[in-house]
Amino acid sequence: MGGAKDFVDGLISNLNTILKVLQMFVATVSSLSLQAKAALEGQQIKPGAMEWVDIDGRPDCSEIQDYMKDLTGARSVPRVFINGKFFGGGDDTVAASKSGKLAQLLKEAQAI
Repeated sequence: MGGAKDFVDGLISNLNTILKVLQMFVATVSSLSLQAKAALEGQQIKPGAMEWVDIDGRPDCSEIQDYMKDLTGARSVPRVFINGKFFGGGDDTVAASKSGKLAQLLKEAQAI
């Protein structure tokens, strides 16, 4: 899992250095990923502040999901990070979008 862990940790730790405040690990075949992506795209996020990390088709996809379980408590995608901290999965993102909580968090993170 070392390579997958290093890959994920590197992306998350780079959030502050590359001005990306929002990261979502997705699989393009996941309907929940598509729903969460749509919820985020509806937030008018500043250009360059968001990064989609599609793990679908990567040879280490399973290892990345195993590490996501260690890191976030679940293997499922999407896994959404804001300012380097785990925010939630697809259901959490969609619900927060509907309630206005997501917009508030993104404003605080200066992503919108």
